[in-house]
Amino acid sequence: MVTQALRSALFYILFLGQTVILAIVLGILGLVCGRTGIGLAIARYWGNANLFFLRWIIGMRTEVSGAENIPPGGCIIASKHQSDWDVFAVLPFIERPAYIVKKELMRIPFFGWAARSLGCIEVDRAKGSEAIPDMLRQARVELAAGAGIIIFPEGTRRAPLAAPNYKYGLARMYVELGVPVVPVALNSGLFWGRNSLVLWPGRARAVFLPPIPAGLSLEEFQARLIETIETKSNVLALEAVKQGLTRPLTTELSERIAIAKQAEDGRQTTTY
Repeated sequence: MVTQALRSALFYILFLGQTVILAIVLGILGLVCGRTGIGLAIARYWGNANLFFLRWIIGMRTEVSGAENIPPGGCIIASKHQSDWDVFAVLPFIERPAYIVKKELMRIPFFGWAARSLGCIEVDRAKGSEAIPDMLRQARVELAAGAGIIIFPEGTRRAPLAAPNYKYGLARMYVELGVPVVPVALNSGLFWGRNSLVLWPGRARAVFLPPIPAGLSLEEFQARLIETIETKSNVLALEAVKQGLTRPLTTELSERIAIAKQAEDGRQTTTY
Protein backbone atom coordinates (compact mmCIF):
# COMPACT_ATOMS: atom_id res chain seq x y z
CA MET A 1 0.00 0.00 0.00
CA VAL A 2 2.78 2.46 0.93
CA THR A 3 4.73 1.66 -2.24
CA GLN A 4 1.66 2.16 -4.41
CA ALA A 5 0.90 5.44 -2.66
CA LEU A 6 4.41 6.69 -3.43
CA ARG A 7 4.09 5.62 -7.05
CA SER A 8 0.74 7.38 -7.25
CA ALA A 9 2.26 10.56 -5.82
CA LEU A 10 5.00 10.47 -8.47
CA PHE A 11 2.41 9.95 -11.19
CA TYR A 12 0.32 12.90 -10.02
CA ILE A 13 3.39 15.14 -9.94
CA LEU A 14 4.18 14.27 -13.56
CA PHE A 15 0.54 14.26 -14.67
CA LEU A 16 -0.35 17.62 -13.15
CA GLY A 17 3.03 19.17 -13.92
CA GLN A 18 2.96 18.44 -17.62
CA THR A 19 -0.73 19.34 -17.82
CA VAL A 20 -0.01 22.84 -16.49
CA ILE A 21 3.03 23.32 -18.74
CA LEU A 22 1.29 22.09 -21.89
CA ALA A 23 -1.86 24.08 -21.10
CA ILE A 24 0.25 27.24 -20.98
CA VAL A 25 1.99 26.39 -24.26
CA LEU A 26 -1.22 25.37 -26.01
CA GLY A 27 -3.17 28.28 -24.55
CA ILE A 28 -0.68 30.82 -25.89
CA LEU A 29 -0.56 29.00 -29.24
CA GLY A 30 -4.34 29.07 -29.38
CA LEU A 31 -4.52 32.78 -28.67
CA VAL A 32 -1.98 33.55 -31.38
CA CYS A 33 -2.83 31.00 -34.08
CA GLY A 34 -6.27 29.64 -33.24
CA ARG A 35 -7.00 26.00 -34.01
CA THR A 36 -4.01 24.27 -35.62
CA GLY A 37 -2.68 20.79 -36.27
CA ILE A 38 0.16 21.58 -33.88
CA GLY A 39 -2.35 22.11 -31.08
CA LEU A 40 -3.96 18.74 -31.68
CA ALA A 41 -0.51 17.11 -31.82
CA ILE A 42 0.28 18.59 -28.40
CA ALA A 43 -3.01 17.28 -27.01
CA ARG A 44 -2.27 13.80 -28.37
CA TYR A 45 1.22 13.91 -26.87
CA TRP A 46 -0.31 14.84 -23.51
CA GLY A 47 -2.65 11.86 -23.66
CA ASN A 48 0.01 9.39 -24.77
CA ALA A 49 2.45 10.63 -22.11
CA ASN A 50 -0.17 10.13 -19.41
CA LEU A 51 -0.78 6.57 -20.59
CA PHE A 52 2.99 5.98 -20.54
CA PHE A 53 3.25 7.26 -16.95
CA LEU A 54 0.34 5.07 -15.89
CA ARG A 55 1.87 1.98 -17.47
CA TRP A 56 5.41 2.33 -16.15
CA ILE A 57 4.85 4.07 -12.81
CA ILE A 58 1.50 2.66 -11.68
CA GLY A 59 1.39 -0.60 -13.63
CA MET A 60 -1.97 0.40 -15.15
CA ARG A 61 -2.14 -0.89 -18.72
CA THR A 62 -4.51 0.51 -21.34
CA GLU A 63 -6.58 -1.46 -23.83
CA VAL A 64 -8.99 0.27 -26.21
CA SER A 65 -10.91 -1.70 -28.84
CA GLY A 66 -13.81 -1.27 -31.27
CA ALA A 67 -12.49 1.83 -33.07
CA GLU A 68 -13.87 0.36 -36.29
CA ASN A 69 -17.33 1.26 -34.92
CA ILE A 70 -16.61 5.00 -35.23
CA PRO A 71 -18.37 6.14 -38.43
CA PRO A 72 -16.71 8.55 -40.86
CA GLY A 73 -17.71 12.18 -40.61
CA GLY A 74 -19.39 13.94 -37.74
CA CYS A 75 -20.75 11.86 -34.88
CA ILE A 76 -21.11 11.85 -31.10
CA ILE A 77 -18.96 9.68 -28.82
CA ALA A 78 -20.87 8.98 -25.58
CA SER A 79 -18.62 7.52 -22.91
CA LYS A 80 -19.04 6.12 -19.45
CA HIS A 81 -17.04 8.28 -17.03
CA GLN A 82 -15.19 6.78 -14.06
CA SER A 83 -11.79 8.53 -14.00
CA ASP A 84 -9.55 11.05 -15.74
CA TRP A 85 -8.19 8.13 -17.80
CA ASP A 86 -11.42 8.24 -19.80
CA VAL A 87 -10.59 11.71 -21.12
CA PHE A 88 -7.33 10.81 -22.85
CA ALA A 89 -7.55 7.05 -23.46
CA VAL A 90 -9.93 7.51 -26.42
CA LEU A 91 -8.09 10.54 -27.83
CA PRO A 92 -5.80 8.64 -30.27
CA PHE A 93 -8.79 7.01 -32.00
CA ILE A 94 -10.76 10.13 -32.91
CA GLU A 95 -9.50 12.07 -35.92
CA ARG A 96 -10.98 15.45 -34.92
CA PRO A 97 -12.02 15.34 -31.26
CA ALA A 98 -14.26 18.00 -29.72
CA TYR A 99 -14.98 17.57 -26.02
CA ILE A 100 -18.00 19.02 -24.28
CA VAL A 101 -16.55 20.95 -21.32
CA LYS A 102 -18.29 22.72 -18.46
CA LYS A 103 -18.14 26.52 -18.48
CA GLU A 104 -16.07 26.76 -15.28
CA LEU A 105 -13.13 24.94 -16.88
CA MET A 106 -13.26 27.15 -19.95
CA ARG A 107 -12.79 30.21 -17.74
CA ILE A 108 -9.44 29.01 -16.34
CA PRO A 109 -6.57 31.05 -17.87
CA PHE A 110 -4.46 29.10 -20.36
CA PHE A 111 -6.48 25.88 -19.85
CA GLY A 112 -9.63 27.47 -21.20
CA TRP A 113 -7.73 29.05 -24.08
CA ALA A 114 -6.17 25.70 -24.89
CA ALA A 115 -9.54 23.94 -24.77
CA ARG A 116 -11.10 26.53 -27.04
CA SER A 117 -8.28 26.14 -29.57
CA LEU A 118 -9.06 22.40 -29.70
CA GLY A 119 -12.71 23.00 -30.55
CA CYS A 120 -14.12 22.13 -27.13
CA ILE A 121 -17.81 22.90 -26.73
CA GLU A 122 -18.77 24.96 -23.71
CA VAL A 123 -21.83 24.11 -21.60
CA ASP A 124 -23.16 26.13 -18.69
CA ARG A 125 -24.59 23.56 -16.29
CA ALA A 126 -26.04 26.28 -14.08
CA LYS A 127 -28.56 27.08 -16.84
CA GLY A 128 -29.87 23.53 -16.98
CA SER A 129 -31.96 22.90 -20.09
CA GLU A 130 -31.57 26.54 -21.13
CA ALA A 131 -27.91 25.83 -21.96
CA ILE A 132 -28.82 23.29 -24.64
CA PRO A 133 -29.53 25.71 -27.56
CA ASP A 134 -26.07 27.27 -27.30
CA MET A 135 -24.47 23.85 -26.96
CA LEU A 136 -26.32 22.68 -30.07
CA ARG A 137 -25.14 25.71 -32.01
CA GLN A 138 -21.51 24.95 -31.18
CA ALA A 139 -22.01 21.24 -31.86
CA ARG A 140 -23.40 21.87 -35.35
CA VAL A 141 -20.27 23.81 -36.26
CA GLU A 142 -18.01 20.99 -35.12
CA LEU A 143 -20.11 18.25 -36.73
CA ALA A 144 -20.06 20.10 -40.05
CA ALA A 145 -16.25 19.99 -39.85
CA GLY A 146 -16.35 16.22 -39.29
CA ALA A 147 -15.64 16.21 -35.56
CA GLY A 148 -16.30 13.42 -33.13
CA ILE A 149 -18.00 15.18 -30.22
CA ILE A 150 -17.03 13.51 -26.96
CA ILE A 151 -19.53 13.70 -24.12
CA PHE A 152 -19.95 11.99 -20.76
CA PRO A 153 -23.74 11.62 -20.54
CA GLU A 154 -23.78 11.18 -16.75
CA GLY A 155 -22.07 14.54 -16.42
CA THR A 156 -19.54 13.48 -13.80
CA ARG A 157 -17.44 10.52 -12.72
CA ARG A 158 -19.29 7.53 -11.29
CA ALA A 159 -17.92 4.69 -9.18
CA PRO A 160 -17.57 1.34 -11.00
CA LEU A 161 -20.75 -0.78 -10.90
CA ALA A 162 -22.68 2.08 -9.23
CA ALA A 163 -26.28 2.74 -10.27
CA PRO A 164 -26.29 4.88 -13.45
CA ASN A 165 -27.37 8.52 -13.45
CA TYR A 166 -27.73 9.60 -17.08
CA LYS A 167 -28.86 13.13 -17.88
CA TYR A 168 -31.07 14.00 -20.87
CA GLY A 169 -28.71 16.54 -22.44
CA LEU A 170 -27.21 14.00 -24.82
CA ALA A 171 -30.62 12.57 -25.75
CA ARG A 172 -31.80 16.06 -26.71
CA MET A 173 -28.64 16.59 -28.76
CA TYR A 174 -29.20 13.26 -30.51
CA VAL A 175 -32.78 14.14 -31.50
CA GLU A 176 -31.90 17.68 -32.63
CA LEU A 177 -28.68 16.92 -34.49
CA GLY A 178 -29.68 13.67 -36.21
CA VAL A 179 -26.24 12.01 -36.09
CA PRO A 180 -25.17 8.55 -34.90
CA VAL A 181 -23.97 8.12 -31.33
CA VAL A 182 -21.13 5.71 -30.51
CA PRO A 183 -21.43 4.38 -26.93
CA VAL A 184 -18.20 3.70 -25.01
CA ALA A 185 -18.06 1.23 -22.13
CA LEU A 186 -15.12 1.03 -19.73
CA ASN A 187 -13.86 -0.18 -16.36
CA SER A 188 -11.18 2.41 -15.48
CA GLY A 189 -12.69 3.27 -12.10
CA LEU A 190 -11.45 -0.02 -10.69
CA PHE A 191 -7.87 1.23 -11.03
CA TRP A 192 -8.21 5.02 -10.81
CA GLY A 193 -11.04 5.84 -8.43
CA ARG A 194 -12.91 9.12 -8.69
CA ASN A 195 -11.88 10.29 -5.20
CA SER A 196 -8.82 8.12 -4.64
CA LEU A 197 -5.28 9.44 -4.34
CA VAL A 198 -3.91 5.92 -4.82
CA LEU A 199 -3.95 4.33 -8.28
CA TRP A 200 -3.70 0.58 -8.79
CA PRO A 201 -2.12 -1.78 -11.33
CA GLY A 202 -4.35 -3.64 -13.76
CA ARG A 203 -5.78 -3.50 -17.26
CA ALA A 204 -8.06 -0.53 -17.85
CA ARG A 205 -10.29 -1.24 -20.84
CA ALA A 206 -12.55 0.85 -23.05
CA VAL A 207 -14.70 -0.43 -25.92
CA PHE A 208 -16.26 1.62 -28.72
CA LEU A 209 -19.59 -0.14 -29.28
CA PRO A 210 -21.68 -0.22 -32.49
CA PRO A 211 -23.25 3.20 -33.13
CA ILE A 212 -26.85 3.96 -32.30
CA PRO A 213 -28.26 5.25 -35.60
CA ALA A 214 -30.17 8.51 -35.88
CA GLY A 215 -33.95 8.43 -35.91
CA LEU A 216 -35.01 7.03 -32.54
CA SER A 217 -37.28 8.94 -30.21
CA LEU A 218 -35.78 10.65 -27.18
CA GLU A 219 -36.95 7.97 -24.74
CA GLU A 220 -36.00 5.09 -27.04
CA PHE A 221 -32.52 6.49 -27.45
CA GLN A 222 -32.06 7.13 -23.73
CA ALA A 223 -33.09 3.60 -22.82
CA ARG A 224 -30.89 2.03 -25.49
CA LEU A 225 -27.89 4.17 -24.54
CA ILE A 226 -28.10 3.27 -20.86
CA GLU A 227 -28.63 -0.43 -21.53
CA THR A 228 -25.76 -0.59 -24.01
CA ILE A 229 -23.15 1.25 -21.96
CA GLU A 230 -24.08 -0.16 -18.56
CA THR A 231 -24.30 -3.79 -19.67
CA LYS A 232 -20.88 -3.76 -21.34
CA SER A 233 -19.25 -1.68 -18.60
CA ASN A 234 -20.45 -4.16 -16.00
CA VAL A 235 -19.11 -7.05 -18.08
CA LEU A 236 -15.71 -5.35 -18.32
CA ALA A 237 -15.68 -4.75 -14.57
CA LEU A 238 -16.63 -8.32 -13.72
CA GLU A 239 -13.98 -9.67 -16.10
CA ALA A 240 -11.38 -7.56 -14.31
CA VAL A 241 -12.58 -8.83 -10.95
CA LYS A 242 -12.39 -12.42 -12.18
CA GLN A 243 -8.81 -11.88 -13.38
CA GLY A 244 -7.94 -10.53 -9.94
CA LEU A 245 -7.63 -7.02 -8.53
CA THR A 246 -4.63 -5.74 -6.59
CA ARG A 247 -6.63 -2.95 -4.97
CA PRO A 248 -8.38 -3.52 -1.63
CA LEU A 249 -12.12 -4.08 -1.92
CA THR A 250 -14.30 -1.83 0.20
CA THR A 251 -17.55 -3.17 1.59
CA GLU A 252 -19.47 -0.95 -0.82
CA LEU A 253 -17.57 -2.19 -3.87
CA SER A 254 -17.88 -5.83 -2.76
CA GLU A 255 -21.64 -5.38 -2.51
CA ARG A 256 -21.83 -3.81 -5.97
CA ILE A 257 -19.76 -6.69 -7.41
CA ALA A 258 -22.10 -9.26 -5.84
CA ILE A 259 -25.18 -7.48 -7.24
CA ALA A 260 -23.61 -7.21 -10.71
CA LYS A 261 -22.72 -10.91 -10.68
CA GLN A 262 -26.29 -11.83 -9.81
CA ALA A 263 -27.62 -9.61 -12.60
CA GLU A 264 -25.16 -11.07 -15.12
CA ASP A 265 -26.05 -14.64 -14.11
CA GLY A 266 -29.73 -13.81 -14.51
CA ARG A 267 -29.16 -12.26 -17.92
CA GLN A 268 -27.21 -15.28 -19.15
CA THR A 269 -29.91 -17.64 -17.85
CA THR A 270 -32.59 -15.63 -19.67
CA THR A 271 -30.54 -15.64 -22.86
CA TYR A 272 -30.11 -19.38 -22.80
